[in-house]
Parts: sequence; C-alpha cells; structure tokens
Amino acid sequence: MADPILTLPEVAVLLKVAGKTVYTMARNGQIPAFKVRGQWRFKHDDIDRWIDEQTASVKTSIGKGA
Repeated sequence: MADPILTLPEVAVLLKVAGKTVYTMARNGQIPAFKVRGQWRFKHDDIDRWIDEQTASVKTSIGKGA
C-alpha cells in the first residue's frame, strides 16, 4: 500500500509539476493539505479524491462547451 501521508516533493512527482506549483496551490487552498511543524503534508486519499474531482470538473466543462 502507498504511504498514506505524502510530502510536497512526493505530490509534485505524483502530479508531474514543480514543487513550487504544489507549494503555491497548498498555500492558496487549491489542493487539500495540512502543515506539520511548518512543512506541508498531504493525505494520499485526499489527493486521489482531488484528482478525481478535477477530472470530473474538466469533463463537465467540456460537456458544456467550455
């Protein structure tokens, strides 16, 4: 089973984006995250759910002709 808690660099690899992008998204509340002693952490289940929500959102937008 995958680690239930991910670090910022691990999420960046998972999403295939720069660490700074994940940091900015976490800071702005655009991705589910929490801090442990000043360092961002992410629940793997939350990230998986967030990815599913983003995918559904894009499909809905495409269906509306956006």
